Amino acid sequence: MKERENEAVIKIADLSFAYPSRDYVFKKFNFNFLKGERIGLVGSNGSGKTTLFHLIMGLLHPSEGKIEIFGKERKAENDFVEVRERIGLVFQDPDDQLFSPTVAEDIAFGPLNLRKNHREIKKILKETLETLGLAGFEDRITYNLSYGEKRLVSLATVWAMQPELLLLDEPTIWLDEETIEKIVQILNRSPHLSYIIISHDKKFLEETTNCVYLMENGKINKA
Repeated sequence: MKERENEAVIKIADLSFAYPSRDYVFKKFNFNFLKGERIGLVGSNGSGKTTLFHLIMGLLHPSEGKIEIFGKERKAENDFVEVRERIGLVFQDPDDQLFSPTVAEDIAFGPLNLRKNHREIKKILKETLETLGLAGFEDRITYNLSYGEKRLVSLATVWAMQPELLLLDEPTIWLDEETIEKIVQILNRSPHLSYIIISHDKKFLEETTNCVYLMENGKINKA
């Protein structure tokens, strides 16, 4: 089922979550994200920004509350298979994302899981590399890439899955201005893409988002 513009693709209601032996990160937390939105998420370390992404993707599970994504409540592991096919999470550390020997293998992994055939994967690989300015990187050894190159390749692995929504966790951290500008251009050239960006980089958020929210004390409000 495709969502109409201004329809909530993510609805979180009365969600509570705590890590073992720690205080609650969220207590009765509520959040809606609409199709077409491009929002930034700011807040101090430990305010729950990355935790929120992991809850949306089913990597963590709340102790109570409701997570509804694409019009369906998500509880069990099987409920999140579709979510992970339609929402792309780019981790804060690219080494958490990249595990194949070469760039081409890393980028092809997602489309393979989406049951694309060899011809489709070849086309997706070529288009993704060109879009992200990585043409010629196919046979590069991922381990030997610079941090900035790994950052772009980790974005490419998600981009290749053609997600409807992107979750970007600190995508510009430790990057040079040229690479940051490249990411800005990539996002702005895709006007129909929805995304949430966690970032401490105010300039980057100004150039890529329409609204910024502050996470503080387990709540979320417009900054």
